Amino acid sequence: MIRRVILLLSALALSGAALAQTPGSTTQWVEGKNYFRIDTPQPPPVPGKIEVTEVFSYACPVCWRFLPYANRIKASLPADAYMDYLPVSFNPVEDFPVFQRAFYAAQALGVEDKTHDAMFKAIHSPGGELATYDAATNRLKNPLPNINDIAKWYAQYGVKPADFVATANSFAVNTKMKRADALVQAYGVDGTPTMVVNGKWRYDMGSAGGPEQVVELTKYLVAREAAALKK
Repeated sequence: MIRRVILLLSALALSGAALAQTPGSTTQWVEGKNYFRIDTPQPPPVPGKIEVTEVFSYACPVCWRFLPYANRIKASLPADAYMDYLPVSFNPVEDFPVFQRAFYAAQALGVEDKTHDAMFKAIHSPGGELATYDAATNRLKNPLPNINDIAKWYAQYGVKPADFVATANSFAVNTKMKRADALVQAYGVDGTPTMVVNGKWRYDMGSAGGPEQVVELTKYLVAREAAALKK
């Protein structure tokens, strides 16, 4: 199956009236319509904790627009839940593989948290140092940013470019990238951004009804998983 990037720009303009499932709401989320059971569930890595995963790419323009909502999800999670990120590589035309590599290098070097939002800005803001599109023509740049370009950007966060490149090309990062690709396939993800809760449930802006609805659906599924943990 050819991987696709979900460019649901219209979903970002949807009002909260499309769906509104929160505790006490009369609207019901429907499995198989709003969210989907993953065929082969992947056990979360932290026992007793609920894992909320954003499947994304730094180079994905819709992920950039979804960033405020992703941050709201992270801030809203209860103590028994946590958020993590799964970078994809399935769109090499827009430089997804190199940014997947950069994510895991930053994670290994301990700078992921303080650079996550800034990396999106560096790619998608006007005049961004790592822009993948030419603002004048709205066409992909040629050449696209490479790992050396990205390493120079991370230098402002105290990481030597040579160390970043070495880490990015390390066995450990290569292993994480292979694991990420395997998880993306196991989750049945074919576009970004996609959300996954506890390795069991998959949904996106299209199925939920918009970005606001993704936030509410996440709360619903987290509460559902929390209740199951208490049984």
